[in-house]
Amino acid sequence: MKTNPSIQLNLSNSVQGLAWVGFALVLLIAPYIFSKGSAISILCQIGTVMIFGLSYNMLLGQGGMLSFGHAVYSGLGAFIAIHCMNISAANGGFSCPVSLIPLVGGVAGMFFGILFGYVTTRKSGTTFAMITLGIVELVSACSLMFSNFFGGEGGITTNRVIGEPVFGISYGPQIQVYYLIVVWLFICTIAMFAFTRTPLGRMINAVRDNPERVEFIGYDTQWVRYLTLIISAFFAGVSGGLSAINFEIVSAENVSAIRSGAVLLFTFIGGIGFFFGPMIGAVIGVFMSVLLSEFSPAWQLYLGVFFIIMVLRAPGGVAGLLVRVILLAQHGQLLQAAKGSLKNFLGAALGIVGFILLVESIYQYKADGDKILRLFSFAIDTQTPGIWCLAFGLLVSGLLLMYFAGQSTTSKEAQ
Repeated sequence: MKTNPSIQLNLSNSVQGLAWVGFALVLLIAPYIFSKGSAISILCQIGTVMIFGLSYNMLLGQGGMLSFGHAVYSGLGAFIAIHCMNISAANGGFSCPVSLIPLVGGVAGMFFGILFGYVTTRKSGTTFAMITLGIVELVSACSLMFSNFFGGEGGITTNRVIGEPVFGISYGPQIQVYYLIVVWLFICTIAMFAFTRTPLGRMINAVRDNPERVEFIGYDTQWVRYLTLIISAFFAGVSGGLSAINFEIVSAENVSAIRSGAVLLFTFIGGIGFFFGPMIGAVIGVFMSVLLSEFSPAWQLYLGVFFIIMVLRAPGGVAGLLVRVILLAQHGQLLQAAKGSLKNFLGAALGIVGFILLVESIYQYKADGDKILRLFSFAIDTQTPGIWCLAFGLLVSGLLLMYFAGQSTTSKEAQ
């Protein structure tokens, strides 16, 4: 998939260095800012999903390879990692340090990338996507057949506290697991960013944009895709190993098509045309699947609608929108653009409020027992016709306002 060069940022080396320093500082101080309740556990999930999303974007964003089975590499890496932890705990003679368990998962992911990638990368485009879907369904079915390795429906559990603490670090407290994830996240992010600057990273971009020309100058496109998938599988396996440490359980869900579809959604929402896009998508995805699910049973509906809107209206993802805002600010056109889009913003706000009110009212009305919807500290009786009229009115008004704003913009551009 080609990246629009008009929305790319040209940053100097000093600015990029400051960005890396800022990224490291954010990772270090995040637990002190978000320290209440299960915030650190959520931060751990975001970290592992960031690595997973970045590894997936090596295929989709950089290589144009739409994969429906990337969870195979992270999931199998997680299973190998958790078995290694259990062996270390049971065998006093052999003990793999917990801090190196993600590397075990990465090597396992690379192994399965070598195994499955040779088959999947022989074709490209739609055929590649369908083969990866078949692979993930095959592995998912095997996870229920071979219970000795996969643990059946219950999965495999472990205890991440192995052996004696080293310098007081036992990985029992969640904060210690968080900083382990941070270290691996920072190392993997630097490594994957460096990959984009290597000849192989440049060549996979060329294979994405024009495979015929790449073959014409003498390169084997299948070999380029194969090597990229192996490297991507390694980092996916690292993510799986960290997930095994964090949750202390790995199940069939880790190698399912649902997990593969989730990373596709998160990565696209973040922005596949930008290196940092999957990291933004990880934050949004974990927020919607973990936090939003606690407040609304319709969180999957919201995620699906949000994904559709991003595909139709902002194919560059959230990262693309942020880059456009930065470029407009650099050229002094941000205020003018905001004024021109005021009707669109207002229409979107009305439509979102109306849509949320309508969906939540439907869920509450269909629920057994209490028909009172408690939304934003308001108590709303879903049995009264007024609430339905208000929800439909806000939704329709927002859509009409956005439609007429779009027509006005089109007429101005035509003039």
